[in-house]
Amino acid sequence: MRDALQDQIEQGVLVPGDPLPGDQELCEVYGVSRTVVRQALQELSFRGNIVRHRGRGTFVAEPKISSTSLVHSLMGFQEDMVERGLDLRNEVLEKIMLPATPKVAQYLELEPLAPIVRLERLRFVEGEPIVHVTSFLPYDLCPTLMTADLSVHSLYAFLEGECGLRIVRGRRRIEAVAVNEPEARQLQIETGAPMIRMESVSYLQDGRPVEYFDALFRGDRSRFELEVARFSGLGRLGEAMGEEGEGLWLSA
Repeated sequence: MRDALQDQIEQGVLVPGDPLPGDQELCEVYGVSRTVVRQALQELSFRGNIVRHRGRGTFVAEPKISSTSLVHSLMGFQEDMVERGLDLRNEVLEKIMLPATPKVAQYLELEPLAPIVRLERLRFVEGEPIVHVTSFLPYDLCPTLMTADLSVHSLYAFLEGECGLRIVRGRRRIEAVAVNEPEARQLQIETGAPMIRMESVSYLQDGRPVEYFDALFRGDRSRFELEVARFSGLGRLGEAMGEEGEGLWLSA
């Protein structure tokens, strides 16, 4: 059943947005149990072939949004999408000043309980929620951030243009996770659906951390592409990639 549905998707018999029959109908069509149907749909979901929307059913997934900039450079998500001609909308869920937790203080190299800005956003591409991201920034570096309209402005453009900060490098870590209930509801997908989690710390020219973020990208709609080279040693690889080569942590 799984392979049959995947063949129909790959051959264009089923196209993005097409609804799949319900579990009971699939049982009857393929002569299998409900357990087999659910397992097959789960595997297709993890492969990115289908997406299950809460309360609406299961549909053939739209093509994934590929990005190289987010892992090869410090281009922000908004800049990346706009450069590619995609319609982007930001919904600011929360922006608040509060004391840094031990984890955030460590990433931002701050004293415990130092004031930070916590910024939570939902990013929509072509009208569809794709990314849930929570950013943490030292309050003292840019106090006017609290009054910025970040539903319109790019965060990095504001930090550089309005606050005079120069962001020059970063470190990013990518791993696969399953989405929990609150984020699933915001992203309009099923709890437990596959996600791509990206954590990042960005640094100013003088070495100070300016932002730590934790982002969840929908696994059915997101893909990151890497260009790599083979050298005889890590030293030469680091030299070839330069400062930006420090920007990716890989987690197994």
